[in-house]
Amino acid sequence: MVTIKEVRSGSDMRKFARFPVKHYRNNPYYVPSFYSDEKNATNPKKNFSLQDCEIRCFLAYKDGRLAGRVAGIIQKRRNSLAGEKNIRFSRFECIDDQEVADALIGAVETYGREKGMEFIHGPWGFNDQDREGMLYEGFDCRATYATNYNYDYYPKLIEAQGFAPESEWVEYAFKVPEKLDPRLERIAKYVEEKMGLREMAESMPIKKLVKLYGYKVLDMINDAYADMDGYVPLEGRERDNILDQFGTIINPRYISVIVDDKDDVVAFGLIIPSICTPLQKGRGRMTPCTIIGLLNAIAHPKELEMALVAVREDYRNKGVNSLMMARVARNIIEDKIEHVESNPELVTNVAVQAQWDFFDREIVKRRRTYKKQL
Repeated sequence: MVTIKEVRSGSDMRKFARFPVKHYRNNPYYVPSFYSDEKNATNPKKNFSLQDCEIRCFLAYKDGRLAGRVAGIIQKRRNSLAGEKNIRFSRFECIDDQEVADALIGAVETYGREKGMEFIHGPWGFNDQDREGMLYEGFDCRATYATNYNYDYYPKLIEAQGFAPESEWVEYAFKVPEKLDPRLERIAKYVEEKMGLREMAESMPIKKLVKLYGYKVLDMINDAYADMDGYVPLEGRERDNILDQFGTIINPRYISVIVDDKDDVVAFGLIIPSICTPLQKGRGRMTPCTIIGLLNAIAHPKELEMALVAVREDYRNKGVNSLMMARVARNIIEDKIEHVESNPELVTNVAVQAQWDFFDREIVKRRRTYKKQL
């Protein structure tokens, strides 16, 4: 017998937040989210995404034992921009049991119908800074900090409910070269001189960079990503929160901010130190050991994750990416980084994938979202 319980108390929210850690206990490929982020998912004072979202969280019990969880999210801003009536299922975790999976998704469907939604899709989070997509290849590879991991039976549980594939992503592992491809160096130098562009991350400390260019970067990203699947523009307190954190968690050797002769941002690239190992050791909790591990991983990284690349529309297909890649790649080689992995890239985003042609890489994971009519 399966029972669904909506999360309403602090005790239930703690169970919701801790379920994945127990579910993937001793699994070397799962990387937990920060426990505090999960625990505060429904708290508008802590989760600024709720300025544009509604959320309900549910727990599933089978024969009296906790067997799964799920969240239903209505992203009102995305629905308004896209002219859609969608509810997102998010944070879906479940034992290998179709009855439990059906009950969890059914709870989100009921919530969606109650709110007048017409479709359910996911896994999507609050926005692009949240984890999204369900892994369907690459179950023997460790997740990055920014991505979901799930067992190989998850797609079966979702597809059995009549969901069809929606958006799809690939993730790459890169071989770090011994030296920079001279063709990349030549293109980068030509672009810099021909277009009068400047690399600002090379010339100032990170806090000053954020102060002078942070909001310009976010504005440019919003414009560049506007047509991407499921993208939600960064606005309001979300922007402030991102920039407040940016200066403390980013290693400036692996970012790029390109400006034109008017001092406007035309391109931005971000590669972040992997914090997976300390998160795994701390099981998502911010213990003193976790904090020390995080600080060490950021200051002296051995692994990196490609977070995002954005180029202003009027500068696309003009070689600007090479200017960003040349600077960051030189530092990666100099710092003797051992492993670089991309975060998910939409299979339809051919332009982004083509920019990696200077680097030896292989696809290591594939993930997708699913959608069906309510």
